[in-house]
Amino acid sequence: MKKSMLLVGAFLAVAAMAQAKEVVPAPVVVEEAPVQIVEKEVIVYRDKEEGFRPNGYVDLQYRYYGDTEGNGTNYSSKPADNRADGWNTNNNYSRIQFQGNINMTEKQNLEWRIRGYNSLDENDKSNPTAKDNGTETRLRYFYDHGYLGDSKVDLTSRVHYQNNADDAYQNVEYQARFDFADYMFNNDMFKTDYFVVAPKVGYTWSDDNSSDYSNQVGFDVYTWHTLPWGFSTEFNLYFTQNFYGQDQAFNNGNDMEDKNFTIDMEFYIYNTTNLYTNGNFSLDFGFEGGYDPYTWSQEKKFGSADGDNLGTDDSKYSLYALPYLQANYAVTENMTVYAAAGAEYRDWTVDNGHSASNWRWQPTAWAGFKTTF
Repeated sequence: MKKSMLLVGAFLAVAAMAQAKEVVPAPVVVEEAPVQIVEKEVIVYRDKEEGFRPNGYVDLQYRYYGDTEGNGTNYSSKPADNRADGWNTNNNYSRIQFQGNINMTEKQNLEWRIRGYNSLDENDKSNPTAKDNGTETRLRYFYDHGYLGDSKVDLTSRVHYQNNADDAYQNVEYQARFDFADYMFNNDMFKTDYFVVAPKVGYTWSDDNSSDYSNQVGFDVYTWHTLPWGFSTEFNLYFTQNFYGQDQAFNNGNDMEDKNFTIDMEFYIYNTTNLYTNGNFSLDFGFEGGYDPYTWSQEKKFGSADGDNLGTDDSKYSLYALPYLQANYAVTENMTVYAAAGAEYRDWTVDNGHSASNWRWQPTAWAGFKTTF
């Protein structure tokens, strides 16, 4: 019995020692799976750059000209060969004008203006002041060559064609137009829109293709400035040396010359002031006026309207003012209809430099539409 107790005690002692001994776990080996990199195609969607689209505008207008203030009051008392009483000789007529501009490419531009004149008194033989019927056509093609080298001078070529309604002549002209606007003064109050110097060559011929023609060389200056409060100004100069196919009469017929040098000056002031706006409707007060044009001639070619001292003056000018009210309605984002009425004040007939006189009012009204594309 005692021996058994000793065996049990020894066993318990060994068990206790085994429990007290630290158990160290065997290391576990973990195999890592290989990392696979899969490249996928990434598609980036971008807005396609819109290419050039032809753009421009079209304007169709009907205009009425009434009887000039006091016109014709002296016709019945004057002899038939001296009826020009200093008033306007173009009265009570209409004009349909179709004009537009299209940018055909980023560098090419075509501009057109066609005017059809129609007398509303053509059957009234008692008043010889009715406007004759006729059509005037003007076409202009522009090509922008871009800036000259590293400068800010933009060069544009212009080809011009015109067939007037009141004479039997046609004209074609080429200009190299250098725009120096980026070198001109500009600030928040005064902006130079363009300042163009344009050497030119031209040719004018009669409709019957006779020797009654002329060649022209010279240069023009064109400027436009935008001012505050709706004002803008236009100032142009035209320097032209004419070479005639036939000798021309000057100085009341006493001089015959085959060439002549002229300078024309145009100066205009424009203003548009909004009076009322409601939605798509607006009412504006407009004004334009100035020299249209002032002309100086090396040879004496201007005279009074009644035939006295004809061709004994070397200058003439037409000075006018045209205030008007214009209503506009935007039918769509790209189309506007308009109507206007006003009166033009001008020295209509006696316009030679030393005796310009007889400024008179002529009422006028017009309506039309303009659409852009």
